[in-house]
Amino acid sequence: MGTTSIRIKPELAAPLEELAAEIQRSKNWLINEAIREYLEKNRIEAKRWEDTLMALNSIKEGREIPSQDVEKWLESWGSEHELKPPQP
Repeated sequence: MGTTSIRIKPELAAPLEELAAEIQRSKNWLINEAIREYLEKNRIEAKRWEDTLMALNSIKEGREIPSQDVEKWLESWGSEHELKPPQP
């Protein structure tokens, strides 16, 4: 495991200490959790952006699905006659 020094802003130091004591965890644990959550959130946002760009390119290329087709498909979910996903 690597070691990194950080400077904690004064307005964060006291709340960090209090939370660490409250949940009986170290400040190090809290900081690592915060970084882990931030990185995961960033990964999810990057994936959403990638999906958005793919969707926009599909529309540019004329590959789109009419909303009525999507609605029919969704309404069929769970029924005996569930439809296959609509294709562009």
